[in-house]
Amino acid sequence: MLASKIKQTFKEGKVSIGSWISMAHVSIAEILASAGYDWVVVETEHTAIDVSEVLRLIIAIERHGATPLVRLAWNDPIQAKAVLDSGAAGVLVPMVNSKTEAELAVQSVKFPPLGSRGVGLARAQGYGLTFDEYVKNANRDGLLMLQIEHIDAVNNIDEILSVPGIDGTFIGPYDLSLSMGLPGQLNHPDIQAAKQQVLEATKAHGLAPGIHLVHPDTAAEDLGEYVALGYQFIALGTDILFLGDNCRTLHRIARETLTNSF
Repeated sequence: MLASKIKQTFKEGKVSIGSWISMAHVSIAEILASAGYDWVVVETEHTAIDVSEVLRLIIAIERHGATPLVRLAWNDPIQAKAVLDSGAAGVLVPMVNSKTEAELAVQSVKFPPLGSRGVGLARAQGYGLTFDEYVKNANRDGLLMLQIEHIDAVNNIDEILSVPGIDGTFIGPYDLSLSMGLPGQLNHPDIQAAKQQVLEATKAHGLAPGIHLVHPDTAAEDLGEYVALGYQFIALGTDILFLGDNCRTLHRIARETLTNSF
C-alpha cells in the first residue's frame, strides 16, 4: 500500500495527521502508532537512529496500523534507498533549496523512468515475493515531501515544485528563521510572509502543504488555524516533548502540592 491512503487524502482535499519519533525504541513507535495517527515519521536528521534501527521502528509502526515515513539525514540517495527497501512508505528530504536538489530527491526515491533508484530484494519487496507488485506501484504510491527550510528555497519555490514526482512541501520554520537572520523568531512578519509564499505556491502546483506543530501543549490549539490555512500534512508533537513536557509538568504540580501541604 505504501502511502496510497495519505495521497488519497490529499486528492480529496482532506488533512492527514501524523506524529514524530526521535528515540529508537520500538515501544515508543508502538505507542505513537497505536494512538491513531495516520503516519509516524522516524527522525534521522537530528538523531543517532541508524538504518538497522529504522527497520525495527518501521515494523513496529506498521504492526500498529500507522504508515511509516522517514525524515532522511540529508538529500542522500544511499540512505533513501536503504530506508525505502526497509519498508518506509515515503520520505521527507531536508534542506531542498533548488530545482537541482529537488531533481536529486526524485531520482533517489523513484524507479526508472522517473528516477534512478536501484532495484533490490529486501523487506519492502516481500524479500522477492511481492517484487512485481512493489516495483509497479512504488512510484505512484510512495510519498515524497520536500522540506523548505531556507530562504533560498523560498526564492526558488516555483522552480523546485515544477519537478515531477513531488507530493508536497514541509516547512522547517527554525532553519528558515536562521537563514533569514531571525533565529527562532517564528512570528516575525518576514518569517510569516515566507511561509505564506511556500503555502500558496504549493497549493498552486496542486501539491500538499505540510508543517510540524512541534509543541504538544499548543499543537491542539493551533491545529484549526493551520487546517484553515490549507495545510494537509500536519505532524503533531514529538516523542521527546510528549515525555519531557508531561514529566516536567507533573513534577511541577507535585512540588507545588508538597509546598502547599506542609
